[in-house]
Amino acid sequence: MRKLFGTDGIRGVANTYPMTTEIAMQVGRAIAFIVREENRRRRIVIGKDTRQSCYMLENALAAGICSMGVDVLQVGPLPTPGIAFITTSMRADAGVVISASHNPFQDNGIKIFSSDGFKLPDAVEMEIEELIFSQKMSALCPVADEVGMARRIDDACGRYIVFLKYVFPKNCTLDGVHIVLDCANGATYKVAPHVFEELGAKVTALAVHPNGRNINDECGALYPQKMAAAVRELGADIGLALDGDGDRLIVCDEHGEIVDGDHIMAVCANDLMKRHKLNKNTLVTTVMSNLGLEVAMKEMGGGLVRTAVGDRYVVEEMRRGGYSFGGEQSGHLVFLDEITTGDGILAALQLLAVMQKQGKPLSELAKIMTSMPQVLKNVRISRKMDVKTLPGLSAAVALLETELGERGRILIRSSGTEPLIRVMVEGEDETHINGVADDLCTLVEKAGN
Repeated sequence: MRKLFGTDGIRGVANTYPMTTEIAMQVGRAIAFIVREENRRRRIVIGKDTRQSCYMLENALAAGICSMGVDVLQVGPLPTPGIAFITTSMRADAGVVISASHNPFQDNGIKIFSSDGFKLPDAVEMEIEELIFSQKMSALCPVADEVGMARRIDDACGRYIVFLKYVFPKNCTLDGVHIVLDCANGATYKVAPHVFEELGAKVTALAVHPNGRNINDECGALYPQKMAAAVRELGADIGLALDGDGDRLIVCDEHGEIVDGDHIMAVCANDLMKRHKLNKNTLVTTVMSNLGLEVAMKEMGGGLVRTAVGDRYVVEEMRRGGYSFGGEQSGHLVFLDEITTGDGILAALQLLAVMQKQGKPLSELAKIMTSMPQVLKNVRISRKMDVKTLPGLSAAVALLETELGERGRILIRSSGTEPLIRVMVEGEDETHINGVADDLCTLVEKAGN
């Protein structure tokens, strides 16, 4: 059983277990213990978002790493994908991100990248937990000149900006393009405006004044309404909303209509297929993506592979199957030929490049996919349990899926954090799928309480 790590690192309310300085120091020591090597000085990158609690956790992590004889490279506030990039470009042995992504400021988290820029596999996370709780490291701390040192990397933002600009096609320009950019008062507040401005765009920047407590506060990818309103008011060409750690993107078109990750994936997958850059003509996404995306991919002549919820599982499937593009409806978009993890700024640049090459506004490009009606409902149960153990549920789902046919879909899954069962039904008739969802919720409620 996992004690610390969830689906995306360690996360919780800052200064309460497990997001305490004591645990952070032990995590730092464990990572350093795993990467350290005789006769060679090892280095670990530490980056963070703009939360007030990042300062204490950063210092605790650095202390733990240095106490095991490994050096620390501190890059300050930088998007999560930027830290993955810096880790590989500086040939560090690991990278640590202090961030709770889209969560409110009182939460925080720790995510870890290996030297190749990919998130740690389950086995290594379990090894870290075992090291922490077994106390194996206590007697192995180095002394004197073998203790690690910490130093700041002042040009990390500049390095990442250059990388992002290099990804944008040289034969494209953003000259004359008006972008409303919402940085969620998070880790992209310095980097993102520079990237788009240096490529020629006129940028109206929102939520670029972090104070440690306003990250994701009714702004960014989870709250794109202000961005959309600004696009309508200013007559901008597009709106881009990033989340607190910059690995997620939600956009709106020139009319202020929200365009989610599924539609962005459809637009970009179509472009990649035309350029023979979509490996195996297949898009990788999660079970939460709309059935309309699957229909759109088939109509393009491509295919779609689904994974469990979480960009980590999307990346794992992409690497396993040799695929090049994938993502989530929530806006995690992974262009694996360019970077090892979801990157909101890079995804925005890829989308803007398609718009520039085709000379079409986003409203027109987004028509490539039509979302099916989707109903999402939560059922609270007495305790966390596996949906497979609920009596009669599998048979009921099988019967209802037969009724819905190929143009419908049912997904029932347990919440990873709460005693909830999530019920999702998709289909062409909204009234019908609402009835199906209600029937399933009633069945789940009876079986789970």
